[in-house]
Amino acid sequence: MTIEADFLPQVVAIFMLMFARLGTLLMLLPALGESTIPTRFRLTIALALTLVLYPVGAPLYPDNLTENMPRLLLFMGNEIIIGLAVGLCARLITTALQTAGVIMASQSGLAFALGTDVSNFGQQGALFGNYMSIVGITLVFVTDTHYLVIAALHDSFTLFPPGQIVPVGDFAQIATETVANVFSVATRMSAPFIVVGIVFYFGLGLLNKLMPQMQIFFIAMPVNIVLGFLLLMLLIGTLMTFYLDHFQQSLGRFIAG
Repeated sequence: MTIEADFLPQVVAIFMLMFARLGTLLMLLPALGESTIPTRFRLTIALALTLVLYPVGAPLYPDNLTENMPRLLLFMGNEIIIGLAVGLCARLITTALQTAGVIMASQSGLAFALGTDVSNFGQQGALFGNYMSIVGITLVFVTDTHYLVIAALHDSFTLFPPGQIVPVGDFAQIATETVANVFSVATRMSAPFIVVGIVFYFGLGLLNKLMPQMQIFFIAMPVNIVLGFLLLMLLIGTLMTFYLDHFQQSLGRFIAG
């Protein structure tokens, strides 16, 4: 009895190409690609997803990949570029919380209160934004929205078939629309803080004109901070629900159907 193993180089090559796409995507995608998740665990998820999705993506690759090394390297570069482009566009979605948090902190007198943002690769960020980022990641898993992330990984092979030219124009348009949408969502989320801040500082300005001897802004700073925390406590549910809808709609463009 003989066992034919001639297919193994082709299987390994296809698995390597799929892992290049899915691994790059997973390292950048929201929720599953956060820096707080250990690298070894993320690598395990990427390998497991590649194994699960192998029957879906394998038929899309041409035969005899290993016989032409330049073509194999071209496929590898193409897969990495697609993973980077889709992953970066998806990563831009989460910046809405950091942007909204900076605006809220500025209006609440906490613009200089910075901390490590676990959802932004350990960069410094406003405390409001850091808190909402953690809540946003938690809600993604609690509401099973992370299945949309896995669906985006699955459908990437349908939207961007292997071997085709990378649609640079489409990626540029999606990135532009995503950035514009992020600033729009961040402004709408922080709109209550902007309105309250304008009214509050306008009142302080009038009071300072009436009582110039009193250090109005020094005395009113604790009031402004407390007011900001109270407003955040009242609106956090509505704000995060609005963000979750935005998150789902933004990921929906990477899902076929």
